[in-house]
Amino acid sequence: MPTLDWIGKQAVVNHHREVPYHLLKCDKNLSVGDPGSGNLLIQGDNLVALKALLPYYAGKVKCIYIDPPYNTGNENWIYNDNVNSPEIRRWLGKVVGAEAEDLSRHDKWLCMMYPRLQLLRDFLAEEGAIFISIDDNEIQNLRSVMDEVFGARNFVATIVWEKSYTPNQTAKFISDNHDYILAYARNARCYSFGKFQRTIAQKEKFKNPDNDPRGPWKPENLSAGKFYSAGQFVITGPTGKKFSPPPGRYWRCNETQYGSWLEEGRITFGKAGTGRPMLKKFIQEMTTGLTPSTWWKHEECGTNKEASSELKTLFDANAVFPTPKPVRLINRILEVASNEDSLILDSFAGSGTTGQAVLAQNRADGGNRRFILIEMEPNVCQSVTAQRLTKVLE
Repeated sequence: MPTLDWIGKQAVVNHHREVPYHLLKCDKNLSVGDPGSGNLLIQGDNLVALKALLPYYAGKVKCIYIDPPYNTGNENWIYNDNVNSPEIRRWLGKVVGAEAEDLSRHDKWLCMMYPRLQLLRDFLAEEGAIFISIDDNEIQNLRSVMDEVFGARNFVATIVWEKSYTPNQTAKFISDNHDYILAYARNARCYSFGKFQRTIAQKEKFKNPDNDPRGPWKPENLSAGKFYSAGQFVITGPTGKKFSPPPGRYWRCNETQYGSWLEEGRITFGKAGTGRPMLKKFIQEMTTGLTPSTWWKHEECGTNKEASSELKTLFDANAVFPTPKPVRLINRILEVASNEDSLILDSFAGSGTTGQAVLAQNRADGGNRRFILIEMEPNVCQSVTAQRLTKVLE
């Protein structure tokens, strides 16, 4: 299998094994809520923190979500997105050695991410999955490294999230309106993706114009593009009009199945009885939810602007963190990747959106999900992450 190489790789490939175990210390003065809830917020280097947690939580995490630095080259914000912060520079100098001075920002980013991904993999349960937010700066490198660490066979999807819906008029070339969420399973043979619940708008598409006793329904195409030899027959409508499958398509059923659907009143030809045959899908029979797609629209998953507004609402209109994610986006992930009693891990916690999303999801479905959040920056952890969770709990 092709693998990605970079300056410093050999120094970090096994570094996760060399990180010593540490004991975590609980600061009761900074704690809030039920101490037995199982929720943790840890301040410190996530590499050290993950190694400290590993003996207790290895193989027990159902869903990991991380939002690491995108490595855009911007050095003007708290996470120093050029992977050039004093902490990272010291770490690179210690682990990589003299070569660290020659690293490009992509080399640095890969050196930082690789051992952390190795440890995160060990936290996942066999039926668990990891979701990573990223943009075009590192998506290709991240995909290659994830194939190496998690195995290409465990790739689930590259989700495209519509983070904004209005073009940026100052964009150099083309307005960037999306981010990616890369999803990998711990073991694809054991993993099953959940379903999305239908929104109110989606439910409103089901109507009952003919007062069918089975309730609201919506018409679905009776033809399909996949070749099906038994799906080549002529359908006669109630007015005697004849219908064949559209060119290059086939009926999605054979004549026997069609006859059963017709007898059960599941075939509609429109109000006048002259339209193409369609299959009636009743909402009361659709209990499994919607199969997720890779396109996550802003209407359902929120935007960057929404995320900033959510945080300002909790902090008296102050912009306390520059790049939060919307709660609805993380809730979407939890909806398809967690159960009511799952353990959720976020080792790049930032403003604490994942923690708020877990609490919101529990309120929505009565679940008992627990979260573990890790944040490196002391000021962010105490002044933003911890305060946000406190405000949400209260």
